[in-house]
Amino acid sequence: MKMPVYFISHGGGPWPYMPEARQMYALLTRSLQEIPGQLSRKPAAILMVSAHWEADGGFLLMSNPKPPMLYDYYGFPEHTYTIQYPAPGSAALTERTAQLLQEAGLPYALDAQRGFDHGAFVPMAVMYPDADIPLVQLSIETHFSPQLHIALGRALAPLRDEGILIIGSGLSYHNLREIRSTGAVPSAQFDAWLQQAIVQGPVEQRLEQLENWENAPAARRAHPREDHLVPLMVAAGAAENDPAVCVYHDTGTFANITASSFRFG
Repeated sequence: MKMPVYFISHGGGPWPYMPEARQMYALLTRSLQEIPGQLSRKPAAILMVSAHWEADGGFLLMSNPKPPMLYDYYGFPEHTYTIQYPAPGSAALTERTAQLLQEAGLPYALDAQRGFDHGAFVPMAVMYPDADIPLVQLSIETHFSPQLHIALGRALAPLRDEGILIIGSGLSYHNLREIRSTGAVPSAQFDAWLQQAIVQGPVEQRLEQLENWENAPAARRAHPREDHLVPLMVAAGAAENDPAVCVYHDTGTFANITASSFRFG
């Protein structure tokens, strides 16, 4: 049976490892814990497209069989820089993904050094705490073309029939200057547009709307730089015309921010 595709809002920093963050992230925790139960079977492997890995001019694909850790956050408690999420890589998934990118004419290169960034290991630690599912990361492209990332998703779509779970990991709102101050209204406005474009509106118009996301209400206030949005483009491209549902919705993230996650298929 075909796997669904997810876009998840992954929260801030290494929050699952910080007891003081548990209350704020209770809804996100529950939504991530519920994902395994929403699948018809355990994934053979997971392909994670994280907002925290960018490549210029193409895509980078993890090829390390034992990926290290990348603590790409700052100012957090000392113990969060010793976290381990020892999921194995997958040579088979790396090879198959490379084949699909090549067939689609999308430029890519293998990266044997890259470790799991917090856009990957943080949600995975909640979803699959035993770290027993092979995990491979794929970068986004730093010019953030919606069309390119939708094309990437379309290229990856065959993986869904092969037991692979595709996850785009970002945030539905990502303006760090306003996230704890004046972001409440623009985050709610942009989220309302996302709900209409992804869940409530005609599915055949979804990709066109995402391509033109800058026309949405408060678009550039929600995403001054769209690194955390383009993983959604990848997920939507892999889903094509599958229906979508909102699997996480919180109006109190970072105190007053509206954030959402979506499942396609």
